[in-house]
Amino acid sequence: MLHYLAQFADDHILFNLFRYLTFRTGGAVLTAMLVAFVVGPGLIRWLRKKQKQGQPIREDGPEGHLLTKQGTPTMGGVMILLGVGVATLLWADLTNPYLWAVLLVTLGFGALGMADDYLKVTRRHTRGVPGKVKLAVQIALSLLAAIWVVWQGTPEMKTGLALPFFKDLVIELGWFYVPFAVFVMVGASNAVNLTDGLDGLAIVPVMIAAGVFMLIAYLVGHALFANYLQLHAVPGAGELAVFCGAIIGAGLGFLWFNAPPAMVFMGDTGSLALGGALGVVSVVTKHEVVLAITGGLFVLETVSVIVQVASFKLTGKRVFRMAPLHHHYEKKGWAEPTIVIRFWIIACILAIAGLSTLKLR
Repeated sequence: MLHYLAQFADDHILFNLFRYLTFRTGGAVLTAMLVAFVVGPGLIRWLRKKQKQGQPIREDGPEGHLLTKQGTPTMGGVMILLGVGVATLLWADLTNPYLWAVLLVTLGFGALGMADDYLKVTRRHTRGVPGKVKLAVQIALSLLAAIWVVWQGTPEMKTGLALPFFKDLVIELGWFYVPFAVFVMVGASNAVNLTDGLDGLAIVPVMIAAGVFMLIAYLVGHALFANYLQLHAVPGAGELAVFCGAIIGAGLGFLWFNAPPAMVFMGDTGSLALGGALGVVSVVTKHEVVLAITGGLFVLETVSVIVQVASFKLTGKRVFRMAPLHHHYEKKGWAEPTIVIRFWIIACILAIAGLSTLKLR
């Protein structure tokens, strides 16, 4: 919205600032963080009043959770969505077509997660929206976004899969690219959801990944930088840097209340939305494989669940003491802050690995 002030730059030189993507991205970070800080206390009080007993805790989960997390409200992802939504609408160029695909997935997945959290709280059970229904809604929203992104793409790259470490290698997937893009969005959404099991565990890796893709979006959206780094340019993708900045700002604001011991959980409201957001940004910027590297922590958590289920069904034995992986280390006696901080370190290392692909070609 504020981007429109740039047209008055000839009359007021101060308005020229709104031409610059870097300035508007910084504004989005600060705005989203401020919204989360302002909304957070009141939202938490309201959630406590309405939910009373807080988020239902798995009885088959780590024993300590029944003592330390009982009564903590969920649906804190609302403050993240408010921060991201307000900051993006305020600072981004609303004529950018990619922006609306990203908002569709983020807010749509957030609404789905909110419905899931609501059912869990009202029914006092850890099962919310049926899995098949949840998956069907995710696929439908992702399909709409994928078709829109392909339609807006350049002819040479709209259905191509770019591989890191290679200068010109693009695998042309044709219309198979659409289901592939849907898989990326849905997979990323559920991977973040599986990771969200300890105080602060999911939100920091999400912010780290958003920071990586904020830079990637800026670079591939800038023809000069893309050409210098031998990246595949995506005209218009730079505007998603504002959106990624909003995720970082809202995430910082949320972490203030989610830091151990958490005052509120993001719930599926936040985790499904943030995972889907990272997925669709990677699709727009043509860096889907880099998301798997940068978000490797989410991949690892998801693989641990798949391995655990497959092993138990095939052999009757469990590979891990409990899945997802962070619960395995809880069962081994690691303190929660130790697990969280070490996983943050892993996320930082993977982010550096993801960034290195921009130059190692």
